[in-house]
Amino acid sequence: MSSATPAAKMEVRDLTVAYGKEIALRPLTLDIRLNEILSIIGPSNSGKTSFLRSLNRMNDLDPRFRTTGTICLDGKDIRGEIAAEDLRKRVGMIFALPMPLPLSTFENVVYGARRSGVRDKKRLAELVERSLKAAFLWDEVKDRLSSSAFKLSGGQQQRLCIARTLALEPEVILYDEPCSGLDPISTAKVEESMTALKKGHAIVLVTNNTKQAARVGTRTAFFLMGEMVEIGSTVKMFTAPDDKRTEDYVVGRFG
Repeated sequence: MSSATPAAKMEVRDLTVAYGKEIALRPLTLDIRLNEILSIIGPSNSGKTSFLRSLNRMNDLDPRFRTTGTICLDGKDIRGEIAAEDLRKRVGMIFALPMPLPLSTFENVVYGARRSGVRDKKRLAELVERSLKAAFLWDEVKDRLSSSAFKLSGGQQQRLCIARTLALEPEVILYDEPCSGLDPISTAKVEESMTALKKGHAIVLVTNNTKQAARVGTRTAFFLMGEMVEIGSTVKMFTAPDDKRTEDYVVGRFG
């Protein structure tokens, strides 16, 4: 196996985020790489979600939002060279709480594809099967695709939302506390899906669960009070971090 550093899919340079006069993120520079999971850990109000939402311009929806610095996707500035709608197809996001649409399981998955003009029934059916398999949900729902998504369990609904995002064929997948309301079995399935999706995608996971970060992260970054304290391989971050604040957080002394 090659030990070469994976290619950077997104490049973040001197990024700052503020809401009005409140600074959420101080100058931050890092790369988001293909074929890896970058775990972002840190206590509440450390800037994790502000960072994540900057990657697909979800922060733009807040009228108080201000930013400096650059974020590039495949070398193109996401604010100046890529339209927000196109960016959000390429950089998909999974939220903390599952938000299925009031439609069938099938129609939830193909919702974005239909809006993009896909009408071929065979293509839609293939898209549903492929996306649900990638979300580790197909075997549980393949015989009730026409049933309401609201009949699924919470864990199944979250994996359905993952499948709906995957149906748009994103290149980068952002997870914002995706397992915060799930039981251990559902959490394990989401993590299994995430690990499989690492092949062929760049993944960023924001989590308050340090054990989850340790389980699935390729690299881990520790945020504190709007600052990235340090970033490194997950093994190093959890066994021999450079900064004592990181050590104190991962061993549970605060947070």
